[in-house]
Amino acid sequence: MPAAANPRFSVIVPVYGVEGYIRECIESVTTQSYPDFEIIAVDDCSLDGSGAIIDELAARDPRVRPVHRAENGGIGAARNTGVEHARGDYLLFIDGDDSIRPGSLQAMADRLAEAEDPEVLLFDHVRTHVDGTVEPSNSGPYLAGIRDQVIRPADRLELLRIFAVVWNRVYRRDFFTGEGYAFTDGLYEDALMVYTSMAAAQRVAGLEYVVVEYRQRRVGSSMRSSTPRKHFVIFEQYRRVFAYLDGLAGRPGIDEYRSTVFTRMISHFLFTFARDFRIPKGHRRAYLKQASKVYRDLEPAGYTPPPGILGLKFKVLKSGSYTGFEGLKAVNGTREASIRSLGRSKRWGGRKALRAYYAVQRRLPVDDNLAVYSAYWGRTPGCNPLAVHEAAKRVAPGVRGVWVVNQEYAGSLQPGIKRIAPATFGYWKALARAKYLVNNVNFPDAVIKRPGQIHLQTHHGTPLKRMGLDQQFYPAVSRSMDFEKLLERVDRWDWSVSSNQHSTENWERVYPADFRTLNTGYPRNDVYYRATAADVRRIRAELGIAHDKTAILYAPTVRDHQKDAFVSRLDLARFARELGPDFVLLVRAHYFYGSDPELNSLAERGALVDVSRHPSVEELCLAADALVTDYSSIMFDYANLDRPIVTYADDWEAYRTCRGVTFDLLSGEPGESPGVLTTTEDELIEAFRSGAWDGEHAATLRQAFRERFCAWDDGFAAERVARRVFLGEEALRPPVVPVAERRPAPSPRAAEGLGAPRPRAADQDELTAAGSDH
Repeated sequence: MPAAANPRFSVIVPVYGVEGYIRECIESVTTQSYPDFEIIAVDDCSLDGSGAIIDELAARDPRVRPVHRAENGGIGAARNTGVEHARGDYLLFIDGDDSIRPGSLQAMADRLAEAEDPEVLLFDHVRTHVDGTVEPSNSGPYLAGIRDQVIRPADRLELLRIFAVVWNRVYRRDFFTGEGYAFTDGLYEDALMVYTSMAAAQRVAGLEYVVVEYRQRRVGSSMRSSTPRKHFVIFEQYRRVFAYLDGLAGRPGIDEYRSTVFTRMISHFLFTFARDFRIPKGHRRAYLKQASKVYRDLEPAGYTPPPGILGLKFKVLKSGSYTGFEGLKAVNGTREASIRSLGRSKRWGGRKALRAYYAVQRRLPVDDNLAVYSAYWGRTPGCNPLAVHEAAKRVAPGVRGVWVVNQEYAGSLQPGIKRIAPATFGYWKALARAKYLVNNVNFPDAVIKRPGQIHLQTHHGTPLKRMGLDQQFYPAVSRSMDFEKLLERVDRWDWSVSSNQHSTENWERVYPADFRTLNTGYPRNDVYYRATAADVRRIRAELGIAHDKTAILYAPTVRDHQKDAFVSRLDLARFARELGPDFVLLVRAHYFYGSDPELNSLAERGALVDVSRHPSVEELCLAADALVTDYSSIMFDYANLDRPIVTYADDWEAYRTCRGVTFDLLSGEPGESPGVLTTTEDELIEAFRSGAWDGEHAATLRQAFRERFCAWDDGFAAERVARRVFLGEEALRPPVVPVAERRPAPSPRAAEGLGAPRPRAADQDELTAAGSDH
């Protein structure tokens, strides 16, 4: 929908370090029923992918106007840049990690029209926490108190008790610019804007509607990430407020207004002082000294502090007595203590000797040349950790690698793998002393990260299903997960590997912690670009696939309500029979499942090949001419091979309702569906009978799917990870090869010499230009 020349709303979004949230933020506006708006998304030189995301969204919707600043200036400068570009009647400021609820713009437009365009419209908000709880604001009673009215703030001073931020109100643009308002540098800029603009406004209305969902981030917020001294700017910001109010001397009600703002200011000083993560112990005396001076400099004549304990705190702050304030510190308790206590609340079980041994080992020096690897909770070495291990041996040969492998997999270790057994002295010694801990899941809760250690989380799939904190909202998985423990484990991560932008945004949002993202591609997918025709032939021979057969790999994912045993949602015998003699069906049940009698029986009769226990899913993909799956992340990896993918999703509605999904796999849209879509056995069989599984439409969908989800997988992901983590190289190298320039491993037909492989998208133009009739 095109943006109006003079839209009703200019929605200004400062963008910095919000890669995991900015898409949701922008889309919460673009999906509003009220269409008359523009979004000015100001990229403040963000170091992550936020700038690219707003460009992508702008390409889809002309109402999104991306602005990229030449240098970082902070949230105030970004907002000012947005105001400079604004054309709307009203300015709505939204932070890039927040969002607005459906119907918000319509509700605001209706109230503004009813109130005949006031200078400021106040509205409600909620706080959303990482545990899924939603906390209402204190604004409701104050907004109700001015229902259906247009008032002057100086006449309703209780409105100053509403959270002093600019994103819970809209400003009429001619009022905002006419008063010459501009955001200042540093923290606490909202308080300055709120108290000065409310002092000048003559017509203010309220809206009893929850507009903004204010996200309470565990990490990454400016308040938490700023150094202690940056918080001292609060004093300068409030001095600016009172300097502005001094210029309004003589205006009716200004003395009462000034006194109310003074109370709000001292309360704000106390609130900040009570939070150790803002003002830690070494800075508290200096903070209190400055706060006391501001109190005495700006205190209104005849001012009376509030009653009760709050008034006592006012008096102690005015005195500047640090000793007196320490005595009141307990009264100022915050949630920070409970958050910090999470890490101390767990008790490691097991034998006392092992526990004591682990504690002793943690006091000994870290071994800078030791890496501990694990995959899939101690299963056979594989996936991304194995690919990183192999790359590390090449680029950082001085780093020794050992693997945590359970006893049941010990007999099938690859040559050269050094194993340590879980719950042994060697195991706890390695975990205590190794500098690098690499896993595609999490290490046990009892593992304590010590200074000097580096945890690398490689993950093991691209998220179609909801992961991390998103699972709180889906009972099928939330009942069996302790999310507090999950966050403790995530807090140990230093690095998080990502295979594509979609994954990066999800990991940043659902695992809120201080890790850094490696946008490298998945190391385990390197093999899809490095394997040769000989490799493909060898793997097929080992699997017993005749050279003239077309191999179909069927690899469904696990159902959270059905983890005890594999129950195929497909009549495997019928499917294999309907495929006919020219095909061979490979079936891989999810690794959560044990041996299945029916599957074993079919395999013994030669109806299919059971590859559920094959140690390498990558080899199975290389052997297969096509993939049939439902919601398994194998589809994203297999797409690297540019071979047909058929979706068989007979329970899509139930799955996305119970498990949750991140996009609509069955939409049939480019970038969402990887190929032919089927929801019944008959449709699946017909896809192969008709040849649609390998048709042009399927190839077109697959190309868009590869471009979105295989953007960084080019055969060099493991090297990038190893160089960044083990060598400390700042730049990710080698650079990513564009999708169109890559050459995946040859298809089985090409490897067997049964005819030239189907022309890839990158080759089509060349063939057309040459007049080829292939």
